[in-house]
Parts: sequence; structure tokens; C-alpha cells
Amino acid sequence: MKDSGQQRVIITIMLGIFLVFAGRLFYIQVINDSYSLWATQNAIRKVTIYPARGVIFDRNRERVVVNRPIYDLMVVPRQIDQFMDTLGLCEMLGISKEVFIERMQKARSYSRFKASLFQAQISVEEFAAIQERLHEFPGFYPESRTVRSYPFQSAAHVLGYIGEVNERHIEKSGGYYQMGDYIGIGGIELSYEEALRGKRGVKYQYVDVHNRVVGSYKEGAFDSMAISGEALELSLDIKLQQYAEQLLANKKGSVVAIEPATGEVLAFVSAPYYDPNLLVGSIRGKNYRMLANDPLKPLFNRPLQAQYPPGSIFKPVQALIGQELGILKPETRYPCGGGYRMGSHTVKCTHVHTALNLEESVQFSCNPYYCWAFKNMVDHNHGKTPSQGYDIWRGFMNRFTVGVKTGIDIPNEVKGILPSVAYYDKIHGKGRWRANSIISLSIGQGEVGMTPLQMANIMAIIANKGWYYPPHLVRAIGDSMRKPDGFHERKTVGIGPAYFDIVTEAMQKVVDAGTARTYGKLDSISICGKTGTAQNPHGKDHAVFVCFAPRENPKIAIAVIVENAGFGGVWAAPIASLMIEKYLLGGTKRPELEKRILEAKIQ
Repeated sequence: MKDSGQQRVIITIMLGIFLVFAGRLFYIQVINDSYSLWATQNAIRKVTIYPARGVIFDRNRERVVVNRPIYDLMVVPRQIDQFMDTLGLCEMLGISKEVFIERMQKARSYSRFKASLFQAQISVEEFAAIQERLHEFPGFYPESRTVRSYPFQSAAHVLGYIGEVNERHIEKSGGYYQMGDYIGIGGIELSYEEALRGKRGVKYQYVDVHNRVVGSYKEGAFDSMAISGEALELSLDIKLQQYAEQLLANKKGSVVAIEPATGEVLAFVSAPYYDPNLLVGSIRGKNYRMLANDPLKPLFNRPLQAQYPPGSIFKPVQALIGQELGILKPETRYPCGGGYRMGSHTVKCTHVHTALNLEESVQFSCNPYYCWAFKNMVDHNHGKTPSQGYDIWRGFMNRFTVGVKTGIDIPNEVKGILPSVAYYDKIHGKGRWRANSIISLSIGQGEVGMTPLQMANIMAIIANKGWYYPPHLVRAIGDSMRKPDGFHERKTVGIGPAYFDIVTEAMQKVVDAGTARTYGKLDSISICGKTGTAQNPHGKDHAVFVCFAPRENPKIAIAVIVENAGFGGVWAAPIASLMIEKYLLGGTKRPELEKRILEAKIQ
């Protein structure tokens, strides 16, 4: 009796287990479509639908980046027919057998069952010929994509480009990106990748034995639509950008123009520049190598990464800091005598001046004046030690974005050079150095380096009498036209607004009657500017000019650097004044000056 009871328990348990498994099998095979989908993979193709990247406009709604269709040829190694006409495929694609073998090995190492990229970015015209024979090659199928196109052939250093993801991109994305995906590389394309990329879709297709699509799986029940990327509106004026590029043709250097009231970048030029269409499609790799090997370094982003001694454009900032510290007053005079002498060393002046006042020191760019001013700011700052005095001075310079990043919304910005107290303690010994030990800083030479972007931002600060918004290149994102984060907090430099009047007056006189009067002056627009010469240990000095205009209610602040061009008033100043005419008046009334700049070749 006991044995029969045990038997019934065992039978009941076994029956229960059977029913559980049977029920699960029924659910998997009949009810659950996901298993059905998996089980029929040999007849179903999963096709990724790639969204169009967001279109990019300039500030006037001109399309500066658009999309054009291309095709990627994908391969599923497991589906390849071993008797396939390999040579025929190679001939059709224009590749060698060795390349075919290499690509197949790469595909198999990725996955024998998943699709991977075999040949990228086939043009519509090329694909038309391929499509007619694609049914002959099981395991290969196309995916439609889009690539970028640049109607204005301009602003490459701003825009960046897109390229295929690598393993680092895939790992960093947490698996979002897959082999064969494209991602923004550099510039706006990288900084705003998440907004621009959109969202992938997917569709499942029935494929017959001849590799031909014969219908959709479950009438598209598992399909999802791709969502296009968001559009961007840039702060750039593409016509002004093109004009600046033309003015810098056959030259090396940079132009950065900023709208002072907003921090919006109006023009951003690195010369030599290149057509961004060179880095699109199947020719991208070849062209990138060509550009990378060019000794003129067209890929180098000078506005963000080149660090030049600012030279005399440092002096307006020195004048402002000196006033705030109580070291300089409008009537303050220092001797010139043709140079500032320290034992056997002399910091020379371009002229032998009488003892100038503060306004005159900026207008006539007197080097000894600022040597004396710097000495008093560092060594005699109200009882501070030289180290303390220097640290206070350096703090003000940092607020003017000297030695710190501006925070612009494209990658790879450098902070420039402005050494700390610790640096000079290490070089000279703690407590063993004074202003005269680093006197070159007083006139923007020695251990100081600034980017053209920083120089333009200083002009925006002076134009605004002591405040600025961080420079940025994107004004709005998406249909909602939302503002990008981080660029709408007003920053101040801690200089009293009243101190700017004497400096701007002097800067206007630089253009009206000083070193920039020959090529920088405009009869109809008041320009406040400062010429400079950036020392170049490798050849002729670089020409520098910074300015803003008009003096009242400024609309544009500009920094221009022309490498190996010598004096700033001869080459940099006319480029800036021509751009001001272009932006504020629609064009120049000085065709001869324009012709001179356009035809000049300075290397």
C-alpha cells in the first residue's frame, strides 16, 4: 500500500514536469513570435534602417551641411555559397581577390551569423550597376545610407566630418554603435553627435534562395521606423566665412569673428583650409592621408590650437588691469627713451617717445610704458610680494581667457600659455624672482601664448566693457529651436566699466590716426583696434590685428593673424576692415585694397 502511494506521487510529479515542458514548448512555438522569428533566420533578413543625420544651417538658414544617398554592401558569411563567382564579384566591386579575402576574414572574425560591412559608401550611380547582378551572390545585400555634402565647400574646421566607428567608439557607447556605423569625427559633427545621429529603425524581410527580397515578415509587426537627426542652426554667417577664407587664400593664419552681445561666432577660419567634401565617401581615406601629409598642415585647427605670442595686443588688457589695481591712472606717465633697461638687457621700443600718458601708451604702443606698469603691478602692488602681485595679475588675465579655455562647443581647444607662480619658482627659485625676471610678459612676449579664439574673445570683452558670453557655434537645436547648454551665463572680468572708456578711445585712435590708419580705417564705421607683432623664432614675425566695431553698440569683434607677414597694420588690419565692411555694409568700397589682399601670396 505504501509502495503504490509512492508510485502515484512519482507519476504525478513526472506528469507535472511533462505538462510544464509541453506548455512551455507550445508557448514558444505557437504563441511567442520572437522564437518564431529566431527559428526562421535562415529565411529572414534583418535590415537596419539608418536615419538621415540632422541638416546644419547657418545663422541665415542657408543649408551648409546636407545629406546625399549612398549604399553599404553588407555580408553574412554563413549565407555565402561556396561555389560563388568570387572573381565576378571582385570585378563588379573593383577590388582584388586579396582584398576580398581580407574583408571576408574580418567579417568571419566578427560573426559568421551577423551582417557586417563589406564595402562602404557606394554611390547611387555605382550601385545601379551592382544591383542588377547582386542576386548572383547570396549572403551579400545592400543597406541604404546617407553621407554628408557641403554646398558651400567651406568651414571644414568648424563642421568636422563623419567616419566609420572603431572598437573604442563601440565600447564607449555601451553597445549603441555597431560595426559599420558612422559617427561624427571632429567639429560640430562630434560635439553634437547625439542630436545629429537620430534613431535607427529596423525591418525584417523574407529572402528567397536567390537572395531576393520576397516580402516583409509578419506584415511588418516587428519593424520600427528610423527617426531623423535634429537640425542645427549655427551662429556662422556662411557668406562672411567664405569671404574670410578668400582673403586668407595662399596664406597661413586665422580669422575669428564674434558677435560681442551674444558670444556667437560669426566666422572661424583656419588657413590653409580645405573643401570638406574631400572627406566624404569612398575617397575619404585617400584624401585624409593627402591632407595629413601636406607640410602646410591644412588639418591643423589654428583658431583653437595655434598658440601665438600676443605681442602688443596685450597692452589694452594691461591698461585695464593696471587701472583696476590702482597702479595706473589716466595721467600716469612713464619714461620711454627708446627702451626699458635692466642692466645689460634692454626692452626696445619701436620709437623714442616722450613720457606718455595712459591713453597715448596704447595709441602709440610704447613698450617701456608697459614694462614699468608691469613692474609696479607685480613688485609694488600695495605691499604684496612679487609672487602675490604676479598671482593677482595672472588671475585677471585668466578672467580675460588668457591661459584658460574659452569653452567653445567644438573639441580640442587648448588653453594657451600663461605660467603659474609655481613654474617661475621652479625656474628661478622660490622668492628669488621679480617682475624684471619675466619682463617680456609685459608686452605679450616670452612665456605667453594665445589662440586666435582667445584674442577675438578679448575684443568682445572690451567691446562689452567687461563681460562676455562664452563663444559658441550652435545657436539652436531641433524643431523647438532650443538653446545649447552652457553658453548663456554672462561672465565678468572684474574690471570697472569706467576704466574701459580711455582704452577704447585709444584703440579708436590706433585705427584713425595710429598704426592701423593706412589700411584699417573706415570713413563710415568707427573701429577700435590694436596692431601687434607675434615673434616667430622660425622666420618672419606674424602680423596680428584685433578690433571691434562700431565703437558704440558693437556688432562684431575680430582677431586676424597672418603668419610670416610682419607688421600687423599692413596685412592683418586690412583683412579685418574688409570683413567689417562685408558684414555691416554688405561689401567693400575699396576694390583695390581687396584685390591686393586676395592676390597676395604669403607663406
